[in-house]
Amino acid sequence: MEFSEHIKTANVEDVVLTRPLHPPIKGTLCVTAHHLLFSGRDGDSPAQLLLLLRNIDAIEKSVENLVEYSGLFRRSSGPGERAAGSSGTITVKCKDLCVLQLDIPGMEECLNIARSIEVLSSLDRVTEMYPFFHRPSSLSLPGRWGLSSPEEDFSLIQPLSDRWRLSQVNRDYSVCPSYPPALVVPRGVDDQTLAKAAKFRQGGRFPVLAFYHRSNGQVIMRSSQPLTGANRKRCREDELLLQAVIGGAERGYIIDTRSAQLAHQARMTGGGFESKSHYHSWRRLHRNLERGKGLQESLMKLAEACSDQSHSMDRWLSRLENSKWLNNVNATLSAAGLVAECVEREGCSVLVHGYEGTDTTLLLTTLAQLILEPRCRSLRGFLALLEREWIQVSGTPVPAALRTVGPVPRAPRLEAPSFLLLLDCVWQLGRQFPLSLGFSEALLLLLARHAYASEYGSFLCDCDRQRCALGVKENTHCLFQFLCSPRERGRYSSPLYQPTELAIWPSVQPQALQLWRGLFFRWTEGAQYLDEAWEEIRNLATQGRGRGCGRSVVPMETEDSVPSSRAVDC
Repeated sequence: MEFSEHIKTANVEDVVLTRPLHPPIKGTLCVTAHHLLFSGRDGDSPAQLLLLLRNIDAIEKSVENLVEYSGLFRRSSGPGERAAGSSGTITVKCKDLCVLQLDIPGMEECLNIARSIEVLSSLDRVTEMYPFFHRPSSLSLPGRWGLSSPEEDFSLIQPLSDRWRLSQVNRDYSVCPSYPPALVVPRGVDDQTLAKAAKFRQGGRFPVLAFYHRSNGQVIMRSSQPLTGANRKRCREDELLLQAVIGGAERGYIIDTRSAQLAHQARMTGGGFESKSHYHSWRRLHRNLERGKGLQESLMKLAEACSDQSHSMDRWLSRLENSKWLNNVNATLSAAGLVAECVEREGCSVLVHGYEGTDTTLLLTTLAQLILEPRCRSLRGFLALLEREWIQVSGTPVPAALRTVGPVPRAPRLEAPSFLLLLDCVWQLGRQFPLSLGFSEALLLLLARHAYASEYGSFLCDCDRQRCALGVKENTHCLFQFLCSPRERGRYSSPLYQPTELAIWPSVQPQALQLWRGLFFRWTEGAQYLDEAWEEIRNLATQGRGRGCGRSVVPMETEDSVPSSRAVDC
């Protein structure tokens, strides 16, 4: 079906656009296959709006007959213009929390526009989405897609240890549909053993290497839950694989992102957890993280509270607490700190999993690497980390675009803003350690927008197999490569960045965590000055570069923070 079949009315004149931080303006509205275009004609410099339809989460429409059209523009339009007729209003709620209002003359035009937006913003075929049509003049479709590959990541580990190898057991995606073809696994485990172990893990996501700690050789692995079931089945190949991970070490840790009760309940549906009697050297720790519907509702409550300006401070604080969003940030940072502590301070390897080994698992493996690995804190290193954890081995049951949905759910399906929660946790780290991250808040805000709706193909599809089948890498541009280009890199690099080899241990005390104003209050009064403030910081840092700022290491151990030495930024 052609896109034009969904567009009954392509252009409407005399539309009034009302949006945050701008006065209402009259102009021309245009609906295309992938965008909502608005061109204002008031004033010397006409206002422009280019909204990607995939960024629209929901719309509300109302129509009415008018005795007299709005007097908002009576002076400029003339005293008798459109004195009678009908009109409609479309309220557009975007996934980035922005809310727009379109006042459209003519009831039929309003209904046609609304219908076109509803259909075109929810097209499910990946090849019909805008990244397949985005062809900027400054870019060409690359021969290479992405910042790194499993082979390149392994090349960094190979000189440091002979205990690991690159396996092609999944080269045809038959062992695990959601894993890439190449995977880093213990050298002492052959491919036949890996294939049998995969059958014992949900979705075939057997334990694979996520991170190798250069200072002590310990690792972070990721996987899905074992399929022990109510009969407490075992798999000797899986046991052999995990024993090979720790080698001759006395202990390893399994960080389960479910509570002990949920892990036991999972056995009734065929899942389960690693039994201590069969995994003698592994100690299991449970850190329950919110997921799915619960996390989605948390974001919805927070978004509603942030958009309501009518309540008192006490009421606002009550709604913020009831949303439990900061509780989720706290729990996630605390669990990630535990993973990093097991590796750094305990000197033990860690396996992280929950149910499918996707969202909550990736939250912890990503943040733990950011805490421990200095190379992940540069702009390119951070983007490569996201690509490695959230693109190459994501494998969530729903597409990445749905895994990062906005605050208004379209249907009761498994949707959770896990990626947004990750970005919030990273922002908290950047706020606590402003000198230790090589990228700015602007990058995090940009990633939040592109995760919902993007001109680039990085967040399309569920896994590498689907991208290859649909030609994503051949027909779309890579967002991470674009952001690492010289022109863009300067916009999103932090001028305060001073690399350190130290781990950065986040504090999770209540006073240490704050609501991410740059995201949740982006469309309110005062947010417009954030960019100006950041630009001033950049100028001051550039002028003062060379005079420097001291850095020291002091022990900081509190009840609610990860105990270790901590780099103190000044």
